[in-house]
Amino acid sequence: MPRQYPPEFRQRALRLLEEALPDYESEFEAIRQVATKLGVSTEALRKWRRASEIDSGARPGMTSVEHAELKRLKKENAELRRANEILKAASAFFAAELDRPTTR
Repeated sequence: MPRQYPPEFRQRALRLLEEALPDYESEFEAIRQVATKLGVSTEALRKWRRASEIDSGARPGMTSVEHAELKRLKKENAELRRANEILKAASAFFAAELDRPTTR
């Protein structure tokens, strides 16, 4: 499972990266150096930077807030589907009970 870093750590890493960018020829080189210094993977730092750019509007894409809302809605949708299946099964069961002849 991927390691979770606190938001404060991520923000600090992004600030360090922004400060380091002018000192390197490429963005990748700056990311690699800062990631090594902080002990995180270069891919993690790259993803944090892209997410930060999307959240600030500098890059197109789904923001963190939109992503969280979509995740919440998918979870809610799955729960509602499960509840609907339970209700269908209960409805079929009780309908069968009503159709059963009563013996006296």
